[in-house]
Formats: sequence, structure tokens, C-alpha cells
Amino acid sequence: MYTYDHKIRVRYGETDKMGVVYHGCYPLYYEEARTEMLRSAGISYVSLEQRGIMMPVMEMHVRYIASAYYDDLLTVRVAIRQPPGVRIVFHYQVYNQDGQLINEAELTLVFVNEATRRPCRIPQELKAMLEPHFAQQP
Repeated sequence: MYTYDHKIRVRYGETDKMGVVYHGCYPLYYEEARTEMLRSAGISYVSLEQRGIMMPVMEMHVRYIASAYYDDLLTVRVAIRQPPGVRIVFHYQVYNQDGQLINEAELTLVFVNEATRRPCRIPQELKAMLEPHFAQQP
């Protein structure tokens, strides 16, 4: 399993009149955490796209547990629990600054060849980066 924690400060424009984070902002938080997870490992979305690999979202399941508020410092924990192939599944847990779990989600993305618009296997660079994290799993 490969995990990464990313901090996000809730901005005023992401909240409603009551100061509660709008539910539609969470997928943006997931995307930011996922992008930074890959960047921290030395792989950027830009480098994948430059090689003709796209990663559209295929499925998203979200569970809202408690509210986040303006100026909260959130921790978005993103994990890849299984070695990816044509699909890659990201698991998210969002915690507030008190360590309370407030949101969780699972997103499935598919590797797609930009030229053919057809699914393709995980790029070797990404596969090589992830393999050590799954080598010790049964």
C-alpha cells in the first residue's frame, strides 16, 4: 500500500453562507492530494500527459461524515491499496485539524491512450515507482 498525506486550508469561497464546505469541493481536494502524491514520488500529471497518457475518472463513491468549515486545516490522506493495471483506485480519508474523520471516498481512474482514446496499461514509470510498495503483500 502506498499512502500520502496532503494539507489543505479551507478557503472562504469553498463554503456556503454558514461557513460549511460545499460538498462539490471535496473532489477538488481529492484531485489536489492525488496530484501531489504523484509529484512527491517524482511523477507529474504533466509528464504523463506529455507522453500521451490521460487518467479520466471512471467511478467516484463519497461518504460525508461531518462538516468542514472555513479556515479548517484538513488532512487528505490518499492511498493506493492494490497494484494498478489498466485502472488505478485511490482511497481518500479527510480529517479536520482535530483528527476527526469527516469524509471518505474511493475514486477509480483509467489509463487512456490520448491518440486512440482506448484504455491502456499503467505507464512503466508509474508502475516502477509503485512496485516496491506492493512487493511485500501476499
